[in-house]
Amino acid sequence: MFVCICRAVTEDEVHEHCTAGARTVDAISDRCGAGEGCGTCLERLQQIVSERTSVTTAA
Repeated sequence: MFVCICRAVTEDEVHEHCTAGARTVDAISDRCGAGEGCGTCLERLQQIVSERTSVTTAA
């Protein structure tokens, strides 16, 4: 499923960037451009980052 329509970034791609070390929306944006267009995806990007960082810190 696409998270960012403007840059055609999928949820799987965002998870891959998180796995590779992206811990903020800005870091994901730097890696793939998500969030740089209309901004509609920013809330979902933040949700994914929050979920991933809470899992990482809990492990």
